[in-house]
Order: sequence, then C-alpha cells, then structure tokens
Amino acid sequence: DVLETVDVIVGDGSRESWTTLNGNETKNASSSLLGSMELLAGGLVGEEALATKRILLNRTSFNNSFSADLNSSIFIDIPDINLRNVFITTITFPTLNNVMPVRHNSSSVLDTTGNESRVVDIAVNAAVVLVQINETIQNVTLSYSKLNKLLSQGPQCVFWNFKLFNNRGAWDSEGCKFVSDINNTVTCNCNHLTSFSILMSTNIPEEIRFALDVITYVGVGISMASLVICLIIEGYIWKAMTRNSTSFMRHVSIVNSAVSLLIANICFIIGASIADNPLENPESDHLVPVGPCSTATFFMHFFYLALFFWMLVSGLLLFYRTVMVFSHMSKSIMLGIGFVLGYGCPLIIAVITVAVTAPGNGYIRKDNACWLNWFETNALLALVIPALTIVSINLLIVFVVVVKMLRRGVGDAAQADERHTVVVILRCVVILTPLFGLTWALGVGTMIDSKNKGIHIAFAFFNSLQGFFILVFGTLFDSRV
Repeated sequence: DVLETVDVIVGDGSRESWTTLNGNETKNASSSLLGSMELLAGGLVGEEALATKRILLNRTSFNNSFSADLNSSIFIDIPDINLRNVFITTITFPTLNNVMPVRHNSSSVLDTTGNESRVVDIAVNAAVVLVQINETIQNVTLSYSKLNKLLSQGPQCVFWNFKLFNNRGAWDSEGCKFVSDINNTVTCNCNHLTSFSILMSTNIPEEIRFALDVITYVGVGISMASLVICLIIEGYIWKAMTRNSTSFMRHVSIVNSAVSLLIANICFIIGASIADNPLENPESDHLVPVGPCSTATFFMHFFYLALFFWMLVSGLLLFYRTVMVFSHMSKSIMLGIGFVLGYGCPLIIAVITVAVTAPGNGYIRKDNACWLNWFETNALLALVIPALTIVSINLLIVFVVVVKMLRRGVGDAAQADERHTVVVILRCVVILTPLFGLTWALGVGTMIDSKNKGIHIAFAFFNSLQGFFILVFGTLFDSRV
C-alpha cells in the first residue's frame, strides 16, 4: 500500500535520512516524493477515505461550498463557488516537516554552482496538506495548528512550487496571504490549490544573530586562552601553594574547574562545526547529524556539569574548614570525595539524560546547534537544575560561613596559611557562584522569553567569558599567587 509506505518513510525518525537524500546531486528527493503524492491524488476516482498512523486521505464531493477539519491540525474552508458535484481530494501529512527542506523563493539565493548561498533561519511549522479539486478555485482559507507553539515570528503562508530553483522546488508565497495568528492557529487565504503549509522564523531575533555569534566566538576564544593561562600558572606554583590540605584541595578544584570548562569549550567548537557542516546540511535547513552531534552534546553536558560540581567541592571545602574546625581528613580522602563529586555525579546525570531521552529522539535539538533538547523533552533541565541547585547550596554555605566568621573570627584554630586559604576560597565562591548562577539564570530566561534581545546578548556574554572569570577570580585574586 502506497500510503503505508510513505507513512513509514516520513516518520520522526527519518529526518537525518532525508537530509542525506536531499543532499544528493539533484537535491530534490523530497520534492519528488510530494510530486508523486500529487499524481496519486489526481488519479483517484470516486469517494475515498483512508488513514494511516500519520497520513489522512479523503476524497469527497460537495455542492457550492466545502469545509472540513483535517486531522485536528488543519481546517479548510472554501466559500460558495456556485458549482455542484465538485470532487475535492485532501491528503494531510503531519510529519512532512521532517522531509521538506525550508527553501523559500524570497530567502534562498542560488550561486553560480546551483547551490543555495543564503537562507534565512525558518522552519516548517505546521502539517503539510495537499489539496486537489476538479474545478478552478480562487478563494480557499486554511487554518493551521502550529507544531512548535513557541515560534511566533513572521508566519508565512506558502505552497510548494515544483518549478523553482531549476525544478528542484521550493516554498512560494505567491497567491497566498497571511490573515491572522491567534491562539497558536495561523490562518491563510490563497487563490489556488496545491500543497500548502506555513513557514516561521526560529526563536532568536534575526537582527541580533550576527552580534550573538561575534560575542560567543570571541568570548569563547578569550575564555579558552584564559583557561590555558590559568593552568600554566597553577602548574608553575603548584608545589609552593599546596603545602597544606586545604590549599591543596582549593587548587585541585581550580585546576579541575579550568580543565572541565576548557574541554567543554573545545566540544562546543566541535559541535558548532558539525552543525554548520554544509555536507550535512546541503539544503541550508540547519538539521544536525544525530550521531556526531549527540556525542559532542554528551561531553559538553558532562564537562559543564563537572564545572559546577567542582564549584560545589570548593563550597564544601569552605564549609568543612570553617564549621568543622576540629575534624581532620587526610588529603587522599578529600581528593577521593572531590573526584567522586566532581566527575562521578556529572557522569551519572549525563548518562541518565541520554538513557531517558535518546530512545525517543529527544536528546538533542533537531536543528541549528548541537545542544540538549528543550522543546520536546526539556533535556536541558538536566543541566540547568543541577547547576542552579549547586549555586543555591554554595550561597547557603557562604551565608553560614560568614555568620560563623563574624562570631569567632577567621578560623581561630587554624594556622596562618589555613586562614589565608579559607579567605581566598570564600572570596572565590562568593564571586564565581553568583556569576555562574546568573549565567544559567539568563539561559533559562532565553527559553522563557525567546524574543528578548537583552537576555540573549547578556547570556552570550556571561556564558562565553566563564574561563576569564576563573582565571581572574580563582587564581589571580590570590595575593600569594
């Protein structure tokens, strides 16, 4: 059965396969599929009603006017046309957004080799509906339920024009106009019939994308250079600065925080190169390759978590040396606890995140970047929740420590070196914890208010300079360094 076959090949798990197919020499595999479905619809006789898991086909007749709710995702209305016994065929594809590229006649430009050289970041944000009729119709209204309800910018009413781009096909808005976008339903009006859908801009406002890229990549470069300098300094002063157990664990925490963030930044650059790879994204729709992107995302997730858990180690060390002044713990035990917290806990969280979300293809974003999924599975919370929890714990520790110090001074039972180290740790935790907490609070803000330019720019700035903060406040602010 043709519909059953098409149903299988346009499922949610087929996105990467269609990216590869659309990257062949003709670059029109998905257009050919849609063309075949139009030929199928044109060859039907009599009334039909067929349904598969993902596709709904209906062929019926009407007199004068027609309206129908197609699979609860599209509503079609043809007003009085003063004709009788008119046959109309509709085929609804709720998942054809996995198949069709986002080429658009006004947003894509072909270079001299026939490849697209520019495309605005847009997405197919509704089911695709094929409509055929045995009469000429010049007034049809279509109402679409959005697939991604968080997208709200620049809805475009489009149809698939098979003749554009040297017969490769592209979305075209000629003859269709936008009517309204109310309660996550976009309404369009067209003066012809074919295969329709809607295109919408992605979350980040287009006018600040370039600024965000500059801030991010320049900031990451500064961050990585700062981390390398930090590690060089720590290596040079290691013997002189690790004579007691407290100072030893402080510098272990700083070194591992720097290493974790440095590796996370390297994975970020690798992920960015994978996501922008033109061989993986020949149609410029920014779909990401699942395998390589999942690997890069896993290590980014793991090492960003490790950064926060090593900050927790610093906070617990501060608590231990100021509150539990009469207890003693050897260097080896402190080091073991530090590594279990610093790397063991992040590994457990990262593995559980993959195990829970990957089977349903919800581990990473589907497009634009290699990063944890937010819209379908909220996998990003597996980073945000532990990070903000650690920030809260460290702030609580700072409060308790400050109260203790005000009551009895800075470590009455401690030696001078110990007291100096405790003060340095306190200053480091007091400064870095709010900075890192603010960074990821802004990250949550970009998800809640995706169109706020200020939040996007602030998040990009603070997120990209975390390595610089570690160098300055973790190492250089120590007068003995």
